[in-house]
Amino acid sequence: MFSRYPEPGVTKTRMIPARGAECAARLQQSLTKRTLGVASEYRSGHSCDLEVRFAGGDSTRMRNAFGTDKEYRSQQGESLGERLIDAFAVAFNEGATRVVVIGSDCPEMDPTILDEAMRALSRADVVLGPAIDGGYDLIGLNANQPGLFQEIDWGGESVFRQTARKAIQLRFKVHGLQTLFRCESTTTVGGCGGSSAA
Repeated sequence: MFSRYPEPGVTKTRMIPARGAECAARLQQSLTKRTLGVASEYRSGHSCDLEVRFAGGDSTRMRNAFGTDKEYRSQQGESLGERLIDAFAVAFNEGATRVVVIGSDCPEMDPTILDEAMRALSRADVVLGPAIDGGYDLIGLNANQPGLFQEIDWGGESVFRQTARKAIQLRFKVHGLQTLFRCESTTTVGGCGGSSAA
């Protein structure tokens, strides 16, 4: 799972003008806990490892915030593409045969989606879970494919479309998942002007 340490002022920055830095950090923490709960529920019935790739903070603070029953590693790379390339490369180099990466900001993620993604990787090269904002909330591979993450306009509204097109150009078999909502700046969180988002 990709996430960020919930430090006020540097996380969920798009919602800070409307809700404040503390609220944005609480939202990040809430979404990360929820997503880790989903991943842990999936892991309880399957033989797999759970690793958190984080930005900001350090592994000690991440363990204190989110528990000690998983691996924590800092994200490596400037762009999201570089960070994904690194995460997949390390996982496959360490012996993984299927790797699924999810973000922490999708409140609709659930264990059945993770199960579908992992099962699909037995017959597909790439699994993509599109997000409603034009990105994706899940990507899975059954082999290391760094070329898939090159020449993508990271942060734009066409990340999913460009990645799917790249997969087709590389002649990968792609399995698509349902489109999910991803938490953006308009989301409210308990104590910050609305009901809890996670």
